[in-house]
Amino acid sequence: MPNFSSNTLYGYVKPEILDKAKNIKLLVCDVDGVFSDGRIYLGNQDEELKAFHTKDGFGIKALGASGVDIAVITGRRSQIVTTRMKALNVRHIIQGEEDKLPALRILAEQQKIELTEIAYIGDDVPDLGCIESVGLGIAVSDAHPSVLFGADYSTFTRGGFGAVREVCDLIMQCQGTLSGAKGASI
Repeated sequence: MPNFSSNTLYGYVKPEILDKAKNIKLLVCDVDGVFSDGRIYLGNQDEELKAFHTKDGFGIKALGASGVDIAVITGRRSQIVTTRMKALNVRHIIQGEEDKLPALRILAEQQKIELTEIAYIGDDVPDLGCIESVGLGIAVSDAHPSVLFGADYSTFTRGGFGAVREVCDLIMQCQGTLSGAKGASI
């Protein structure tokens, strides 16, 4: 088992990031480019398809079971997102919000959570305001350069390929709940 004082399962993380992760009560995620690889598939019948990774599904279920609340805020509206997030027991599904920061602030107020107790993971410019406003701002490794620059932490894993799981593991590790992680790879 690695030494978790400055290392995680994924690699070295600055101690101040680990300290921030200890205080997280709510993880807020973008969807396209974070839960998915950012590509949108359109079929001949105008159907929209997205691919989600089961590793992220397990991470979300385990983090939720550990007591950390989960939310998504996305600029697009999609029944696929609603279906997937409900399957993962995500309580807060906010869609169609191109300006995400006001939605984040309203959510924090409704949940009586300080912005410093929130981790936000995103991949592109519409996520930057949220990333810079929360206690732990996170960019997926393949995020837009301005987002990578503005984030506290950049994942080792790409969006759509387990980056959300990495963040869930990081938070649970720092809060001492990773060894009891429970969920399902769905």
